[in-house]
Formats: sequence, C-alpha cells, structure tokens
Amino acid sequence: MFGDGSIFSYAVAAQNAWAFHWHNISSRLFSYVFAYIPAETYVALTQSARGGIFVYGLLHFSAPLLGLLATWAADRTLGRIIFIYACVSTACLCPLVFGFPTEMWMAHAVFWPALALSPSAPRSAAGNIAVFAAFLALIFTHEGGLVFAAAILFALFLRGWRDSLFLRASGAFLPALTIWVIIRIAIQPDDYISGVLASAAYRFIDVGNLEQPGLILLLGALWDYLILVVILRRVSAASPIYAALLPALALVIYWLYLDTSLLADARYELRTVLLLATPALGIAAAIQAMGEEDRRKSPLKFLATFASAIEKRLDPQILLGAIALILLMHVVETAKFVQAWEDYKSAIRALATGSDSDPGLGSPLFVSSKRIDADLNRLAWNSTTPYLSVLVAPALTPARLVVDPETGYFWLSCAIATESERTSTAIPLQARELIRQYSCLHRR
Repeated sequence: MFGDGSIFSYAVAAQNAWAFHWHNISSRLFSYVFAYIPAETYVALTQSARGGIFVYGLLHFSAPLLGLLATWAADRTLGRIIFIYACVSTACLCPLVFGFPTEMWMAHAVFWPALALSPSAPRSAAGNIAVFAAFLALIFTHEGGLVFAAAILFALFLRGWRDSLFLRASGAFLPALTIWVIIRIAIQPDDYISGVLASAAYRFIDVGNLEQPGLILLLGALWDYLILVVILRRVSAASPIYAALLPALALVIYWLYLDTSLLADARYELRTVLLLATPALGIAAAIQAMGEEDRRKSPLKFLATFASAIEKRLDPQILLGAIALILLMHVVETAKFVQAWEDYKSAIRALATGSDSDPGLGSPLFVSSKRIDADLNRLAWNSTTPYLSVLVAPALTPARLVVDPETGYFWLSCAIATESERTSTAIPLQARELIRQYSCLHRR
C-alpha cells in the first residue's frame, strides 16, 4: 500500500481499477491482467476487500520469483548462464524499488524469461509463438519494456544480422510492437492525466534520479571495496571476499551513529537504475552464453577477443564480495523502510479513527496529514493519502479522511467516485462517501 499502492489497492477493493486509472496506461496491460483482474475477481466472488488486496499484493510482489522460475525453465544455455544473471539482477536491483508498485518491477520479471527464450526456444511454430508471446508480454509491462526488448534484439544481433535467432526475434517483435501502437492509439488517457504522464516520463529517464543518499552510499562502499581488493591482491594471497569486511564495518558504524536518510520515496525514482542496469546485465549474459564461434561471427569484430579477456581476468570471488555488500545494504535499508512504514501507517490510522479534524480542507470529516511528525511523514505520497486512511482503518471504515493539503493531483473524477460509491459494495458505504466527497470537491 506504499506510494501509488494505496490507490491501486483501493481500486482492487472497489473492483474498478480499469476506470480508476488503468485505462490511462493501456500500454501496461500485462500488469493489469496479471495482478488486477485476478484480485478483482476474488473480491467479486468473496466480497472480501482485504482478501482482494492480499491477492493483488501477492501477485505483484511474487513476480520476480515467478520470472526466475520461468527463466530457469526456458534457459538452455550452458550452465544456465542467463538464469544466473537473472538471479543476480533480481537480488541486486529489485530491492531498490521494493515497496513501490512500479510496473518496472514487472518489466524486470518478464525481461529475463524473454531473454532466455529468444535463443533457447525450439525452432518450430510453438517456439516462434513462445518468443512472440514473450515480447508481447514484455512491451506491455511498462514503456521501459520497449528498451528491454531492444536490448534482447541487440544481444541477438551480436550473433550476426543474418542469424536465424535474430531474424526470428525481429519477426516476433515487429507484430508485437504493432499491437502496442494500435492499443496506444485506440485507448487514450484522460485529458486530466495526459500531462501528468508526460511529466512522469521525463522524470523516469532523468539521471538526476540517481542522486539518492542510499545509492551513493552503496556505490561508495563498492568503490572502497574495489580499492581494498587491489591492495589485498598486492600484499596477500587471501580471498578477495575479505576486502568486503572493512566497508561492511564502515557501513554498520554509519547506520548506527550517522544515518538520517530513509530510502522511501526515492524507490520511485530509482526505477531509472532498473532501466539502465537490467539491459546491460542482459546483454552481458547473452554474450557470455554465446559460443566462441558465434562470437567470431559477430558484426562487432572485437567481441570474441574482448569477451574472452574479461572472462579470463574476472574473479568470481570479487563478484561475490560485491554482491555480499549490496545485499547487506538492501537488508538494512529494507528493514528501515518497513519499520518506518509500519509506524507511518499507525500514525495515519490514529488520525483516521480520531476526533481531530481540519474543516478548512473542505469538510469537518477531513483531517490534515501534516499533523504527523515531519520525520515520519517522509513516507507520505500526498495524492494517495486519503485512500491509505481508508485501507488502514478498522473494517475499512475511517471516522476521518486523512488529506494532504499540499497535493495537486487527484486520482478520481467526481463522476467515477460517484459511480464507485454506488457499485463498490465490498467497501463500506461510509468510506465510499468520504472518497466521493473528497473527489467531487477537487475534480469534476
């Protein structure tokens, strides 16, 4: 329920995710079909709003695991090289955005089985259909899926532009892209949100998103680790993994005595890391999976020599030490985030069930989220706070709707909120009335 997850979870409980938002992002249909339709179906069958939200969360957050299982099943490379890279990518990259329900999380999960299928699927009608389906699913996860698809095509192009695998993948991608374009043209976003989507797209590709304390801290620890590896190799025959101990100790001291940061809303911005790093790892995996003959036939004449030199010089123990540091960072930052999130939900619940109100917000049934301590309010996502106050209230029945007075974006139009008030029977009427009142106050 963090970030946009509050409105998405509320939409599932209301059995109206398509009208609430997903018709505005039709190019992400895979995520909608995968996580939202089953969850809404569960609500329709059981009238359990919380059960439907659980199904939605389970499906969304299980996507990386399911993606790895599919990659393992599809990968026919020697030693399952692509699967190994997929595991490393999942462990090292996905925790950066954990908690925020970004569809890039889904794109990452679909990318790896699509990459594994492209060279491994049988050269038959069934294999061709499987590759087409993989590309179709990938580009309908998120707009970044197009970048991921391009990375797969480039990885296969390295075998030669006349190579049958590259030609098959190109033949699968083009009709998938055609379908994507048709859907984008046929289902246009609302006028209210189209500008917001354009602004979000620019934010997504902004490398300034990488200027986050948590990421800078991680990169600094890895840099120190590499320096220590070089020193350790010159003075001792000890394992490079020992070089990770000093940066790990420094991180622990920092967390205990100096740390004031919280990797919360930055999890949305760090989608950019997935966009940049995932294709790079995928191309590296594809190159390592290629045989020497395929590398020699590559249009990039230096590929065979370069790849062989890297493989000979690369020490797996150095990589293990780096991965250990990354995982240490993720464990601590995730624990900090989850604990703070639980405290923040408790603060929202206290306001939603209390007697305090701020009539200046438009109703005596509204209360300002600014009553929460500023340090804890770092977890706020101002446009979805009202929906969170419904979700955390006992029996989904808040006495007050918690509202952020600084928000400038409102998810539901008055018409949609009014229709939801009439039809969304799994959510108590009192909560639906509050959401309708809030929506009609701000957006016609």
